[in-house]
Amino acid sequence: MGTATSSMAAKFAFFPPNPPSYTISVDEETGKLRLSSDLINQRDNVDILKLCTKKGNEIVAMHVKNPSASLTLLYSHGNAADIGQMYHIFTELSSHLNVNLMGYDYSGYGQSSGKPSEHDTYSDIEAACECLEETYGVKEEDIILYGQSVGSGPALDLATHLPELRAVILHSPILSGLRVMYPIKKTFWFDIYKNIDKIPLVNCPVLVIHGTEDEVVNFSHGRQLWELCKEKYEPLWLKGGNHCNLELYPEYLKHLKKFLSAIEKLPPHLRNVSSQSTDQSRPTLEYSRTQLGEAKAKHRS
Repeated sequence: MGTATSSMAAKFAFFPPNPPSYTISVDEETGKLRLSSDLINQRDNVDILKLCTKKGNEIVAMHVKNPSASLTLLYSHGNAADIGQMYHIFTELSSHLNVNLMGYDYSGYGQSSGKPSEHDTYSDIEAACECLEETYGVKEEDIILYGQSVGSGPALDLATHLPELRAVILHSPILSGLRVMYPIKKTFWFDIYKNIDKIPLVNCPVLVIHGTEDEVVNFSHGRQLWELCKEKYEPLWLKGGNHCNLELYPEYLKHLKKFLSAIEKLPPHLRNVSSQSTDQSRPTLEYSRTQLGEAKAKHRS
């Protein structure tokens, strides 16, 4: 039963677009890789890369450079998408949020080789993160992990291994693979993406975004994950929002900007307050922001 149920969970979790929404070509003048699609006119500030993972797969990633950015978003996309379909969202987020952005396709998605699996996605995001650090010189403390739907799995897994991580954003996240399908009360060994067990291990600020009418991943998933966060940030519950339309709400960008502004201003010693104190009086992110505002007011006066 365990193997069968695990197989069901895995089949539910991975639906790569077929055929992929894009192809990869080489620019004859520059020798650089290009994302080719009828709907995409690749911008000069976008790099297309092929990255090798520890599992032996070659995944495709795109890096959007914003010259005025200090933070970088590492975005793990949702279930039935690839970076061709996400291209415009990635470039718009980079522009509107004033961040650099790295998006990538999981093994078996888009033009990435291999087949998708839980542990392959962990290797995929690790390769993308290493690329940010080694190719673009991004420091761990300047990285924000963004996980959408199934992407919340690799994002949260990596977050538990990065002690200096700036923040995590969870967009329509799942408690676990099996919990999407069944209202189970405990975690089974054969479950996938055990986010419910990993979220308490994340020490950096976490923002959770979820639609109240999500028909794929029930709103209760996002709410429970937020309740389990150590460093809670004001969540965004979009009334009437479903699984695929949250970006269309004006509050979406507004709330993201507010969150990024808060974590960008926080001094280093307040970013991971939970790692410095185990008592019940440790400050939350919101309290830390108040302290910061008071300090600035005193400085101005």
